[in-house]
Amino acid sequence: MSPKFAHPSSDAVKLIAVHSDQLDTALAALEPARADWLKATGFDGAIGAHALVPGATGGVALAVVGLGKTGQSRTRFAIAAGASRLPEGVYTLATEMTGAALDEAALGLLLTGYRFDRYKPAKGQLPAFTAPAGVDATRIEALAAGECLTRDLINTPASDMGPAELAAAAQSLAQTHGASCTVTLGDALLEQNFPLIHTVGRASPRAPRLIDMRWGQSGPKLTLVGKGVCFDTGGLNLKPGASMGLMKKDMGGAATVLGLAHMIMALGLDVQLRVLIPAVENAVDGSAFRPGDVLTSRKGLTVEINNTDAEGRLVLADALALAEEDQPDQIISMATLTGAARVAVGPDLAPFYTTDDAMARALPQAAGEAADPVWQMPFHAPYETMIEPEIADLDNAPSGGFAGSITAALFLRRFVTATPYTHFDIYGWNPTAAPARPKGGTGQGARALLAALPEVLDL
Repeated sequence: MSPKFAHPSSDAVKLIAVHSDQLDTALAALEPARADWLKATGFDGAIGAHALVPGATGGVALAVVGLGKTGQSRTRFAIAAGASRLPEGVYTLATEMTGAALDEAALGLLLTGYRFDRYKPAKGQLPAFTAPAGVDATRIEALAAGECLTRDLINTPASDMGPAELAAAAQSLAQTHGASCTVTLGDALLEQNFPLIHTVGRASPRAPRLIDMRWGQSGPKLTLVGKGVCFDTGGLNLKPGASMGLMKKDMGGAATVLGLAHMIMALGLDVQLRVLIPAVENAVDGSAFRPGDVLTSRKGLTVEINNTDAEGRLVLADALALAEEDQPDQIISMATLTGAARVAVGPDLAPFYTTDDAMARALPQAAGEAADPVWQMPFHAPYETMIEPEIADLDNAPSGGFAGSITAALFLRRFVTATPYTHFDIYGWNPTAAPARPKGGTGQGARALLAALPEVLDL
C-alpha cells in the first residue's frame, strides 16, 4: 500500500501538536473555552496524548496531540503516536515546525496509514492528513511509498514471497518507472558464472535467480545490491525452530533496496541506477551444499564452507562481483546478514561499513535529518586473518564468535576492490510497535542514503 496525503478540504479539522513543557503557552494561545476544555479532559502533551475539542455546534473544532518534552530524542515520529488514535476524518496540521522537523512530522502522519492487510482486513477507518504547509508533498509521498513497499515485501510470508514472487515485485516496480528488468534463472546461473547463487539455492524446488534492474540514462552510476534469501532454514546446519520463525524477513535487504529504488526513480534523481538481487531459498535436500565444501565464486576466490547458515554473504559475493564489473561510481549492499549486528546495536540502528570517506561524512548527518538512524562500524583490517582458512581464500563462517558483523563485512569487501563501497547489516524488523512503525517489517537506512546521495555522488 502507498499512503497519500488527503486533498485539502474546507471540512478538514485543524490539528496542533503541543510539547508537554510548553503546554501552558499553547493553551494561552487558544480561545479560553477551548483551553478550558483541554484542561478539563486532562490533556497533558505527553507522547501519545490526543484530544478533540468540540465546536459551538457540536462538531469537532480542533484536534490536539502531544509531542512530549521539547528536544526529547527518544521517540521518532512522536506526532504519529497521538495522531494515529484520532477518529476517522481529515486533519490539517498547523505548526511552526520547519525543515527536517516538519518533514519528519509529515512523514510520520502519512505512515500512520500503513496496514498490512493482505490476509486480514484492517478494522475501522483511519484518520487522513493533508500535506502540511511548507513540505514537499511529492517527496514525502515517495518516501512513504518506498517504505511501505519494503514493509509489504518483508511482511509477506515465504509461502507467497519466494524467489519468483520477489522477482515479480521487482519487475512490477520496473514497469511502473519505465526501467528494464532481467532475471537469470536456475541452471542459467551456472552458464553465466554465478556459482555461489546457484549453490545456495539449488536445494529448493523454487529455483534461484539473479534479478537485474536498470533505470536512468545519465548521471553517476549507482548500483544497489540486496540480499534476497526468501527463507533461510540454515541449510544442513539447520536453525533451531525458534531461530527460524522470522526467516521470512531474510530478504529484508532486497526489500529495502527496492524501496530505495522506488524513492530514487519516483523523485527522478539524475543517476544511472542498477539494482541486483540474488533471490534464493536456503533449503534442505540431497543436493544441498555441505559444511566443508570449497566453492569457487564468480570473482575466482575460493570459499570454504564452515556453516551453511552463513549463506547470505555467498549470494551477495557473486552479485557484488558482477556489480563491480560495470565500473559504477558507488556500490551499496543491504542485507539482514548477522545476528552479531543486533547484539552490537539492537534492532533500531542500521550499522554500516564504508570505504568511502564522503559517505562516512554524509550518512550520519543525513540520517539525523531523515529520522533514519545509522551507526558506522569499522572495516577492521587486522581481522582479515579471521576469514582466511588454510585450504581456501576465504572462510564463510569463522570460528570463535568474535566480531561476526565485521568479519562478514570484510568477507564482502573482498569482492569490491576498485569501487567506493558501502555495506549495511540491517535487521529489517520492528519487534515492538512504535509511532508510525507497527510491529513487523521495516526499512532501515534507505531514507538516510537517499538524503546522503546528492553529496556523495555530487548530484
